[in-house]
Order: sequence, then C-alpha cells, then structure tokens
Amino acid sequence: MIHAGNGVHPTRRECTGQLFYIRSVSLRILNEMGHRAEARIHAALPSAEVITVGADPPVFGTEADVFFGGYGPHSLELAACVPWVALSGTGVDKVPMAMFEGRTVTCARGASAIPISEFVLAAMLTFEKRMPEVWLEEPPKLWNFAELGSLHGQTLGLVGLGGIGVAIAQRAAPFGMRVLAIRRRAIPSPVAAVEIVASIDDLLPMVDHLVLAVPATAHTRRLLDADAFARVKPGVHLVNIARGTLVDQDALRVALDDGRVARATLDTVDPEPLPAGHWLYSHPSVRLSAHISWGSPVGFDHALDLFIENLLRRASGEPLLHVVDPGEGY
Repeated sequence: MIHAGNGVHPTRRECTGQLFYIRSVSLRILNEMGHRAEARIHAALPSAEVITVGADPPVFGTEADVFFGGYGPHSLELAACVPWVALSGTGVDKVPMAMFEGRTVTCARGASAIPISEFVLAAMLTFEKRMPEVWLEEPPKLWNFAELGSLHGQTLGLVGLGGIGVAIAQRAAPFGMRVLAIRRRAIPSPVAAVEIVASIDDLLPMVDHLVLAVPATAHTRRLLDADAFARVKPGVHLVNIARGTLVDQDALRVALDDGRVARATLDTVDPEPLPAGHWLYSHPSVRLSAHISWGSPVGFDHALDLFIENLLRRASGEPLLHVVDPGEGY
C-alpha cells in the first residue's frame, strides 16, 4: 500500500556522515495510541496518513500499511487488514496468536529498560536498608544503631540478559555487586562486568538477589518451581519484573514460610489483576506492586521512538527492528 511520490524529503538520520533520503511515500497507519502519537508520527513522516482509533468501537476493515498498538479490546480486528503490526509494548504473551498469522509483528523491545532497572535497584536497596521499617513513628529502643545490609559485595543473579537485564547490570555493578547472568543464547555478555553462567542450576545457589527478566514462553513457565527453590541460597531476595507465570506461587509460599526466600518483590503475578483476599497481599515477606515497574515520565516516548524508527525504515526499504518470533514468544 506504500505510494511513491515524486519528491524526496531528508530525514535527520545519519550514517557515516551521509543523510538518508526517503521518497515522499504515503503510509497509512492505524493508530491505537492516541493523538500524541499521531502528532509525533506526522512530525517524523509528514506524508503519512494516520487514522487514530478512539474509545468508540472503530469501523473495521480499513486497509492500512501498519497498525500501532495491539493491546486494546479491538486490536485483533484492527490488525486484520494490515501486513505489519507494531506492538506498543514488549510482551507478546497476552497477544492472540491470530495476530501473527500472515503478517509481521514488531515490538517495543527495550523501551522500558531504564525505568524497570531503576525499580529493581530500588527494590534491592529497600530490602538491604530495611525500608520502610526504619522510618520512625515513635522513639526507638536504640538510637544511632541498626542492622542494615549492603549491596556492595553481594551477588546479583539475572535470569535473562536482554535490554532490561543489561540495564540492571549496568546500574548494579557500580554499587560493587558481582553480577552473574544466564541467557538463552551462548554469546558473550554486552556488559563487561557480567559473568555468564551455564545454567539456572548453577546460578541459584550463588546469588543474594535473584531477578527474573525473561519473557513468558513455554520454556520459562514455572521456571522457579519447588525444585528450583530448594536450590536457592538461603535468605535470597527474589525480584520478578517479568511475568507471573515464571514462578510457581504455591512453591514460593512454602519457600517464604520456611525462610529460604527472605523476601519476594513481585511486580508481576499470576493472574493479573490479583483477586481480593489472595495470600500474596498479606504475606509479611512479600512486597507486591501492580505491574508498574515500567512507569516513567517518558516511558511511552521510548516506545514511540522505536515505532517511528521502524516507520522510517519501512519507508526507506530497510529491515524492521525487533521483529517478534511467534514460535519463541518474543
């Protein structure tokens, strides 16, 4: 559906000192992400036709070059007439498999890496510094004394070394932490301070803080089960900012109750939303949040930047970034 015009328009993208020029193409974009996204798209590619879908049920059957969004109540119907779906988020485990049939799907991989990595560092620090327990509401028994921990000298274990894992490692290493990681592919770490470990069996007994940063796939479902919790270093702090399905929550409860897991900081659980009265809300060793670790004043801007980069690539005939492999699940 890309229509070529006669003129050329320079973009601000540069490579080895030469400007790329993109022909005046007319891309039709179904946009599920609001008028702010529409304005940014028009600023980057003025020739684009942007059809922004509001809260009302849209008119289905509109042919377009790309659908930007993918997580709304009408996403599957909107995607039906496009060859390319650009997901506005990273996770694809909640995306219907029909979305992948006969089309290319890209995602916003890495868009939330910085805010999530900051959340993980905050979680580890609050665990070691016993916050908010150390804040006072009345005179304590002892003044000028507390038994506090430190990140310095401790070992962080990363399950996954994609964009989020890398961002966490880059922030943890300056605290003096030893950083170990496992990853699916046998390739070197992009962060010099990270030591690659062969398997999760080797990783679990070695780490003081264990962070889950892998996608939800058939291979990672219940990755931490009763056998895994039996192998962890006693007193470990578990942080899950990935997906709730990675953890067998019944096995986690046993490990929390016997102290093998000292604390579980869970930004993701199974199911979501977690129903009222669930034990995770009230367990004294659980710190629970509502899948908000990605939150940032500029979080959506990063996802939009990735989409616009791919729009420019599509217009200039370059390969798209962050294409999802439905078989692998990311």
